[in-house]
Amino acid sequence: MKLLDYTALRERGIRYSKPHLWRLWTAGKFPRPVKLSASRNVWLESDVNAWVKSRLAERGFAAA
Repeated sequence: MKLLDYTALRERGIRYSKPHLWRLWTAGKFPRPVKLSASRNVWLESDVNAWVKSRLAERGFAAA
């Protein structure tokens, strides 16, 4: 299991601001993070990968 922090998300091309990510995950449109401390969130790589594949599928791209 690999954890991705905010910087790792940005390196993968997910360049949303922290407030926008919060809006997405509270609306159920992005994976919920794991809270490591009061100011530190990370995401499971598998959840982020599944989210990316679902976004690609919505646009008609085959998952790689």
